[in-house]
Amino acid sequence: MYKIGIIRESRSDDNRTPLVPKHIKELLNKFNNISIIIQPSNHRCFNDKEYLRMGALINEDLDACDLILGIKEIEPNLLINSKKYMFFSHTSKIQPDNSAAAQGTPGMDKKELINEILKKKITLIDYENIRDKFSRRYLGFGRFAGIIGCYNSLNLYLETIGEPVMSRAYDLGSYSKLLQSIEKKDFKNARILITGDGRVAKGTLELLKSTNINEVSPENFLKDKNSLGVFCNLQTSQYLKRLDDQKFNLQHFIKFPNKYISIIDQYMYSSNILISSHYWDPKSPRLFEKKDLENYKKLIVIGDITCDINGSIPTTIRSTTIKDPNFYLDKKFFKEIKKDNKALAIMAVDNLPSELPKDSSEEFGDGIVKEVLPYILNKDDGRISKATITKNGKLLTNYSYINNYIKNNENK
Repeated sequence: MYKIGIIRESRSDDNRTPLVPKHIKELLNKFNNISIIIQPSNHRCFNDKEYLRMGALINEDLDACDLILGIKEIEPNLLINSKKYMFFSHTSKIQPDNSAAAQGTPGMDKKELINEILKKKITLIDYENIRDKFSRRYLGFGRFAGIIGCYNSLNLYLETIGEPVMSRAYDLGSYSKLLQSIEKKDFKNARILITGDGRVAKGTLELLKSTNINEVSPENFLKDKNSLGVFCNLQTSQYLKRLDDQKFNLQHFIKFPNKYISIIDQYMYSSNILISSHYWDPKSPRLFEKKDLENYKKLIVIGDITCDINGSIPTTIRSTTIKDPNFYLDKKFFKEIKKDNKALAIMAVDNLPSELPKDSSEEFGDGIVKEVLPYILNKDDGRISKATITKNGKLLTNYSYINNYIKNNENK
């Protein structure tokens, strides 16, 4: 009997779950050699009784589990020796210079987490790295991150221009109610730039298409700088270019992100909202630099859904919370200030899908059921082994570069 456990999330502001109750029934019907143990939780978006009704076992003790699933990073002291874990560890982006080390749960020491995982000989599989041969992710919360991040950014824009704001997504409670709320709003002269072409960008665009704002091409966005109420999506090939002036190639960019530069400047001059919805590699260029901010005279709101601290958006000097989603930045001196009409308003919530936890968890769990667990319980086609960061107390070959991060930190 293969035992799968779902751990209680440590973060009180994250009530998502990797599997919702309907998935328990689906998995038990599909695989006759498994049992599923749910660690009880008072803040999970589905209660323990709902899981119990679908055939799960409720138990505080997960020691008997062969595989333990979570969402965000697990507190190091809670990790059990020699177990197999699957969660978002936010460790694979870390470089020797510590870039991207701040991504993920605020205050979580990545060095401590990695060292504990290695010490306890834990097998760590990271959801973010479960990908196909074209490096496309099989599952993620990206769509709902895009939807809610866009909604929050539009709300911040309304607040900044002095218009009544919409109800928060977590108060509305469902995606359908969120759509009803946004369809009634007039967003005036919003000129919105959206970056990216993955799940997050698609979620952002999905929501924008339910508003009164018109979509325009990058060419028309540049041509008619005075047009009101428009949004424009820049895909990776449209905001980056190769240093050698060769034609953009996505696979080349994935392999050699350091051989590209940003060309987003020309679009930023007439934008009043930037919604970053792209995936960022620490070796790839930033969208813009701090010194460029003063040239973006019309820019009043940045919604950084990517939320890489000191990453592709230099204004993201810290992440924000669902409870307090925004902060304000002085463009000239590049420092955080109190709310001010001249300040740049930033939305940088790092766990956006938690505002609609039931909807986002159900979609995420669908991916686990269809694209992940069958390749753990049956035969792996390579997707699981490639996403495995540690095993038997060692970093696997694809992630050996993390050793440099650990050593560099130990020497400081």
